[in-house]
Formats: sequence, structure tokens, C-alpha cells
Amino acid sequence: MSNTLEHIKALSALCNQVEQNAQLIQTIENIANTIVKAYNNGNKTLFCGNGGSSAEAQHLAAELSGRFKFERKPIPAEACHVNSSFVTAVSNDYDFTKVYSRYIEGFGQKGDVLIGLSTSGTSKNIVNAFIAAREKGLTTIALTGETGGDLNDLSDLIFKVPSENVPRIQEMHLLVGHIICEKVEQTLFGNGN
Repeated sequence: MSNTLEHIKALSALCNQVEQNAQLIQTIENIANTIVKAYNNGNKTLFCGNGGSSAEAQHLAAELSGRFKFERKPIPAEACHVNSSFVTAVSNDYDFTKVYSRYIEGFGQKGDVLIGLSTSGTSKNIVNAFIAAREKGLTTIALTGETGGDLNDLSDLIFKVPSENVPRIQEMHLLVGHIICEKVEQTLFGNGN
């Protein structure tokens, strides 16, 4: 029981730390506003991540493309890994470090938003995706752990969870992602259309 409570208390403490950091709160606002601007300009949002972060990327893409809190029109959002044939072909024919950059080269358009989830900020396939995105004129947004890793210099906006604990970072990414999805949905559709 005590181990369970320790995990809950650790997440609660991290939430309190983020809550009291005005810069992190402003970053969330800036990310949501950036995504709204992209949608208003006819663009889309793409997500990428590895492991648990890929699951969160897919989850957040679905919140935008399906719906989050109320009935409304769908908006274009997708996780870069959902086409398993593409992922396995690129991984086999090239290298797994190129799987997301190839996706961005093929499907990314100037003005789109790429959101990369990486607890370390050093995942080579995500770093390469951000490089490709920059070359094509996409806006790059990273959700990372406290150092930001290589994504610091490749991100237009970066939310760095003040932790090195991978599960807590991923839990915070999901919370932040849900807040962003709600803000985007509310701004674009009000109470639903």
C-alpha cells in the first residue's frame, strides 16, 4: 500500500510543481494557441513518440480528430506511426531512426504542427523528424522531461516536465495533452457545432 501512495504522492507533487511555474503554464497556452492558428489556416497536427509516448501520441491525435468533450466536426490530426506497413517498410529499407522523418517528408506540409513526445528529448527518430519538419516549414512542439535533450534546439515550443522519472513524465504529458486538446476544441468550436 505504501508504494502505491508514494507513486500517487510523487505525481501530485509534480502537478503542484508545474502548477506553480508560470512559464510552464504559459507554454501550455502558447501550444494550444499555435495549434488553433494552424487549424484556422487549414493545416493539421501530427504526433510522434516511441513506446508509451507513441501510445500517448495516438491517443492525443484521436482526441483532436475524433472529439474530446463534445460533439463537433472532426479536425485533421494523426500519429505518424499508425500505418504499420509504412513503419515496418521504412524501418527495414532504411533505418528506424528515419521512420518519422520519412513520414514528415511525405505527409507534412508547411504550416502543419508536429508534436513530438520524448521523455529524454534525445530519441533519434524524433530528432530526425524535427529536422525534417523544420526544413519543410512545420511548427515543432516538444513534450519532454526536464532537460529537453536535443529537442531544445529543434523546437519552436517545448514543455519540459521538471522530472527525470519516466512514468511521471509520461503521466504529465497526458495531462498537458488533454488540457491542450480541450483548449483547442473550445477555441475552435465554443460549446460544440
